[in-house]
Amino acid sequence: MRFGMTTFLDVCMAATVAVVVSVGALSLGAGAARSQDRLQPENISALKKWSYALALQAANWGGPLVTMYALRHNDAVGPKPKAPPNALWRMEDISTPELSKQAGYVTPNVNVIYGFGFLDLRQEPVILQVPDSDGLYYMVEIVDMWTNAFAYVGGKTTGYKGGTFALTGPGWKGDLPVGVKRIDSPTPWILVQPRVHIFSNGKVDLLRARKVLDAIKLLGISEFSGKQPLATPKYDYPAPQASDPNLPVSALAFKDPLQFWELLSVAMNENPPPQDQITALLPMFKPLGLELGKHWDRASVPSAVLEAMGEAARDIAPILALLPFGSIVNNAFIPPPTIGDFGADYATRAFVARNGLTANTPYETIYWGSALDSDGNFLRGGNKYTMTFNESIPFISPGFWSVTLYDTGNNYTVPNAINRYMLGSDTPDLKKNPDGSFTIYIQSDSPGADKESNWLPSPPVNQFYLIPRAYAPTPEAIRIISNPTSRSVPAVVAVK
Repeated sequence: MRFGMTTFLDVCMAATVAVVVSVGALSLGAGAARSQDRLQPENISALKKWSYALALQAANWGGPLVTMYALRHNDAVGPKPKAPPNALWRMEDISTPELSKQAGYVTPNVNVIYGFGFLDLRQEPVILQVPDSDGLYYMVEIVDMWTNAFAYVGGKTTGYKGGTFALTGPGWKGDLPVGVKRIDSPTPWILVQPRVHIFSNGKVDLLRARKVLDAIKLLGISEFSGKQPLATPKYDYPAPQASDPNLPVSALAFKDPLQFWELLSVAMNENPPPQDQITALLPMFKPLGLELGKHWDRASVPSAVLEAMGEAARDIAPILALLPFGSIVNNAFIPPPTIGDFGADYATRAFVARNGLTANTPYETIYWGSALDSDGNFLRGGNKYTMTFNESIPFISPGFWSVTLYDTGNNYTVPNAINRYMLGSDTPDLKKNPDGSFTIYIQSDSPGADKESNWLPSPPVNQFYLIPRAYAPTPEAIRIISNPTSRSVPAVVAVK
């Protein structure tokens, strides 16, 4: 078909007008809604589609920060805090289904007991003291509000002999007491997360683990130096309104999906992203009304854009829960080397915040995930599976390895009659096959007395997934993250 010159110019002029009007609708602020009265339905449809795509990327970028904001509310600054800011909540036991729900924390490790402490570093540094554990594995992961594990104490990083460290906020200048090592934080708020191994010589020794966890201390530098402790600030943050309190905070499920953007704005202005993201990314999100230094105001956002933002906020967590992730080997998802300290790898950061919040860096811990069987089907309760490891995942003593089972619906451990949530190096009676390999039997009912030592109970109905992991992994074990075929990754095989 040929266009005459007049027809061609008319088409160009119409397209130009449509673009100008659409861009005007994005930039008029409070008058944007009125400007939409002049748009045609086709313009509105295009604007909504474009805004949804942009909002989904903004939610992918900002979701981890909103998750940390919600976890802080749950654990530290909400009406029922587990511990106030600059103090440590110490879990009394492993992350049973009940304790997992209390913590609101996804995919927990059940070889350890946890501590959770949100620190406000705006007034002064906080001193972290850790003990000599007499050879028991422990470490303290230190995470910024964007979920990057930017420092560690204990574990492979500083060992198990103890020490004293100062956690300092951005821009803090001052002198530290003698013998105190400085750790600079990229955000004013951070999370410190101790993990202490509960097994000694193949047996649960909760008393020993709790003694080590209790010896991990947090003190403001004033109090540590023998001065009067500073008064605790008053916190008046908007409370997340969850649509389902039974879901973890990383589900990002709000009664009003637009609250996601309000919380992101508050959290972002309090804990700004790195400068390169401020320069390169934030201008792209300005059409959504999302700007550093300004409160996000839904009334100033065009209605078509607002509708798209609500849909994106509602969709982002369910999408991330099902998103294929990393390298796929034997239908297992092997994460990339950026896990734990993500840099500009926003996709991995978003996926991990949704499904394995505060995952560690590979130097301290390796993980992978199995949600599919060898035929590519989701793992489901009521079915029977086997998983055969040619060898254990190598670790450096006093570390450990394990494989743990979780409910896909809530990312918590699964209730079962024998209260067993994992198998691994802490399972002294794990039976080996004649060739030195070992097979794990994954099903809801007993596989028989001769196999019960290797039985990992699954739910009777619900969908589930498995996480193999090693703490204090050897270099050989870490290599699987950068080269997923360097080791044998076991498939989960459905029993026909």
